[in-house]
Amino acid sequence: MTRHKNPLIEQRADPFILRHENGNYYFTASVPEYDRIELRCAKTIGGLREAAPAVVWRKRRSGEMSCLIWAPELHYVGGRWLIYFAAGHTMDVLDHRIYALCCDDPDPMSGTFAEAGRVETGMDTFALDATAFEREGSQYLVWAQQDPAIAGHSNLYIAKMKDPLTPAERPAMLSRPELPWECRGFAVNEGPAALMKNGRIFVSYSASAVDHNYCMGLLWNDLSADLSDPAAWKKAERPVFASSPENGWYGPGHNCFTKAEDGETDLLVYHARQYANIDGDPLYDPNRHACVKGFAWDESGFPVFGAPVSETLLP
Repeated sequence: MTRHKNPLIEQRADPFILRHENGNYYFTASVPEYDRIELRCAKTIGGLREAAPAVVWRKRRSGEMSCLIWAPELHYVGGRWLIYFAAGHTMDVLDHRIYALCCDDPDPMSGTFAEAGRVETGMDTFALDATAFEREGSQYLVWAQQDPAIAGHSNLYIAKMKDPLTPAERPAMLSRPELPWECRGFAVNEGPAALMKNGRIFVSYSASAVDHNYCMGLLWNDLSADLSDPAAWKKAERPVFASSPENGWYGPGHNCFTKAEDGETDLLVYHARQYANIDGDPLYDPNRHACVKGFAWDESGFPVFGAPVSETLLP
């Protein structure tokens, strides 16, 4: 075991790490300028820190996909690379919609990513933070979106997909911000990430404003269940990962999951700040840093994330 220090990568919010079958780790995240999508590649988690970023796409000069490029995620689906991300056509954050890029080249670092188009979510409203996973040969998408009929900024939705942009079924709402810790500053459910283990599928998500109140919640369901049935999902009553003043980390969230180099150890990848007080709009404070830590499982088969830390032991 070796000691890994956080931050893994400074000033990178909404971090996403894909451990690919070729043995590489790929990293992407929101950059402070919100103007481009970068990828990094390394053979180890720690190697991502010094890996040179490659810009694979830049925002358009005007119109769709021209403002506030947020939360890219890299996925490998059906032999091609996909990047889901959110973008606006104005600086109004509520103009965000979900888009995808695709690349058919073997190496995403040197390949060409083309604009695939906008993801059809069934509502023409504020939408962001799409993540993809596969179950029993079917692709699913989970994302955050605002429903004007429901109080709050965003709820979580799921749909089985016909193709990367098109649901094969009517999207179903998994969760809405309703508990006090989900509504501090803003009523938000966003940043979903899927994890399958112990016969269950877990979907973590982030809640509240993107300051020290930001924290992670958890949904779960049986892997054999109908994932599009909201009644089959359960929600934790308390946050499962939150600010730790004693450790000097605040507002952890917008996470993903990956495996350590041993192929066994589960890792939580997230962003957090090292101070609680923020001058101005937290969205424009650049110091959300990408971090990583190992986590365990309890006797009931549920993940135990602990608290954000400055050092973690990894294989």
